[in-house]
Amino acid sequence: ISFSVLGEALLRAWLPDAEWRYIVENMGYTFGFMLVILGRMQLFTENTITTVAPVLVSGKPGNFMRMIELWAIVLGANVIGAFIVAGFLAYAPVLAPDIASAFAELSRHATGMPAMEGMMRGIPAGVLIAALVWMLPTAKGNEVLLIFLFTWLIALGDFTHIVAGSVEMAYLLVQGELGLIQAVFSFFLPVLAGNVIGGTVIFTLLAWAQIQPEVEPK
Repeated sequence: ISFSVLGEALLRAWLPDAEWRYIVENMGYTFGFMLVILGRMQLFTENTITTVAPVLVSGKPGNFMRMIELWAIVLGANVIGAFIVAGFLAYAPVLAPDIASAFAELSRHATGMPAMEGMMRGIPAGVLIAALVWMLPTAKGNEVLLIFLFTWLIALGDFTHIVAGSVEMAYLLVQGELGLIQAVFSFFLPVLAGNVIGGTVIFTLLAWAQIQPEVEPK
């Protein structure tokens, strides 16, 4: 997912400072999501609907605990990966100075908003990712276009995403630009809450209300 931030930074660094740059540079945000989703990798925000729906079908407390365990494993792995990539990008001679500067600018913006704003901006992102996962099985050859449009919309709306944002958070943390307390309580936990609210409480429960009459517990 780090390629979402990197793709956006590459376009920002190379595009002219014009009014339309924001629209085009945010196309780079789609790269990482395409890599993850089409590559059938595990992204935490994809699990807000695919794991919650079976729990609602069964209604068993044990399944709820297994869902929480899966969430913890996937999110933990995503964050570990974010720190590994952030350390590589920050200290290996891989980014040209102008690209590194653009990457840092994006990271400061993503992690610099107030906690409540970060949480609220995370709700639409959670809804959009859950909707994307819900729609993919019926895309029938249009998966790339669907992923592109939905994740581009997340970037255009300046909505917050916990995993892509963790790359930006980690990039500043490993360089000492961001304190751990601020990173956890002003960015990570609020954005995580917003994504869960959007993906689970809003979209998944609405989808469940639609299909529940057709589903019989097993």
